[in-house]
Amino acid sequence: MGERAKKNIVELTRMGAEECRLGRHLPLRLVLDSVRSLNNVGAMLRTSDAFGVECVSLCGITGAPPHPEIHKTALGAEESVNWEHCPDTLARVRELQAEGWRVCVLEQTHNSVALGDFEVKAGEKYAIVAGNEVKGVEQSVVDAADSVIEIPQCGAKHSLNVSVSCGIALWHFFSAMRRGVE
Repeated sequence: MGERAKKNIVELTRMGAEECRLGRHLPLRLVLDSVRSLNNVGAMLRTSDAFGVECVSLCGITGAPPHPEIHKTALGAEESVNWEHCPDTLARVRELQAEGWRVCVLEQTHNSVALGDFEVKAGEKYAIVAGNEVKGVEQSVVDAADSVIEIPQCGAKHSLNVSVSCGIALWHFFSAMRRGVE
């Protein structure tokens, strides 16, 4: 086999779903504010599994497992990631802040911080909030956030798909937290 041969499933040596769900996580949460696409929910659960997210809060109208459309993109991550359904995003954000989580909304606002310029600090716990595919994060949640983070873009479109945005943001936090641990 060559140096670039793809790894097979045995070589990847991953944990099982239960072991992963109960195992060690990064101090990182994802809060979904009324995400309407079940495919996006599934994709974000799968990305949360990959980056060691502690819990995903499915808020407002965001769908929750079990559902075939979520499973189609989650590919079982709905079993390996801790998740909860919360009817009110703002209430959940305020609870997280009271528990010591720093809430970072992923949104385009005046005075937002570019993701690459956002410093992830060792010892802090972070909750990233992502919003509805059309309306974004509710303004009351943006107003309550500790930080607003924006992914700089240069194309004709004004936004990325919410699951793509979450993937980019989670990678930023994951890589910074991993550097701090190693």
